[in-house]
Amino acid sequence: MYKENQENTIELEKIINGFHTKLLGKKIIYYRKIDSTQKEIWRRIEAGNIDNGTIIMADIQTKGIGTHGRKWYTSQEKNIAFSFVLFPDVEVKKLENLTTEIAEIIVEMFKRVYGILLEIKKPNDIMVGGKKLGGILTETKLQGEIVKNLVIGIGMNTNQTTFDKEIENIATSIQNEFDITVDNLFIIQEFAKEFEKRILLKLLEKN
Repeated sequence: MYKENQENTIELEKIINGFHTKLLGKKIIYYRKIDSTQKEIWRRIEAGNIDNGTIIMADIQTKGIGTHGRKWYTSQEKNIAFSFVLFPDVEVKKLENLTTEIAEIIVEMFKRVYGILLEIKKPNDIMVGGKKLGGILTETKLQGEIVKNLVIGIGMNTNQTTFDKEIENIATSIQNEFDITVDNLFIIQEFAKEFEKRILLKLLEKN
């Protein structure tokens, strides 16, 4: 298990105080550099060492993962990379269309905050002009038909301006496409608020 970096580039107190939520983001674990925020959550679940609603965020991921085990690049301290965990204890059918709903929140949020139009390539890619800006990874652990662990990872290319040759023709960023510098922390905080309001409360309803 990775040890949290004590020399954070962002003060942890500032991060936590910006989350105006009841559950999601009440516990923040921040790394300057890690292999994968998604993998770290699963490690902590296995160790029984993570609270419901915890967000793990990082500046750099050395082995970030996307859907179908593909690599997700977070090689510069300029982008959004975070994962969060929930213990919903609900039937798996309640998660239907969850990934697409998350994508819709992200697209609507960028339109509201920055006035830009992004696209969704269902179920989990955020696109613009045929190039990929971001992605959503949803993973679960089931007990029968009941979701015991739900881990969601989100990566967004926001302020990065250069890309490795192997992906430069298929990947892009908000900065490159719109000449906008994104406040990454604010976007994560806004996402947490919208996710909790629009999805989490409905997800946890007992009926």
